[in-house]
Amino acid sequence: MSNGHVRNRLAASPAGGRPWGSRAGFTLPELLVAITIVGILAAMAAPSFSGLIASQRAKAVASELFATLSRARSEAIARNAAVTLSPKAGDWKNGWQILDPANVANVLDDRGSATGASITGPANVIYRASGRLQAGAAPSFLITATSGSTTTYQCVSVDLSGRPYMLAASSC
Repeated sequence: MSNGHVRNRLAASPAGGRPWGSRAGFTLPELLVAITIVGILAAMAAPSFSGLIASQRAKAVASELFATLSRARSEAIARNAAVTLSPKAGDWKNGWQILDPANVANVLDDRGSATGASITGPANVIYRASGRLQAGAAPSFLITATSGSTTTYQCVSVDLSGRPYMLAASSC
């Protein structure tokens, strides 16, 4: 008889064994305190997050430019001819392209605009058939990305042998 009494009591309770008076969960004040604490922590993390965004934008654009410079050098060596890397519409921020030396209308590589970053650099970069630079001075590109109040810089330079390299610096 005692087993039947316990079973009837469990069936009558809402949460499978808990009496009607005790329920699991949070009260409204507990929930409000938790949401307030999460909001304060998010507000404190926001400035460092905007710095991370700026840093990643600058690094991404620098990596793309680095890869394109490496490809231009490889194309010059493979084709045994000079290859030109030039900005679109006269500004590196609009993107850049590698032009075929035999037919300038033929674009070997085309990169889109540098979203969220500005780039300053030379008018163009010309690689000779040997993979070395045609110009006497080594070109440098300064990439600047800003997010909120944080500004991050990356420098992509090319040494005279034609090899590109990257630095995290505010000047090249």
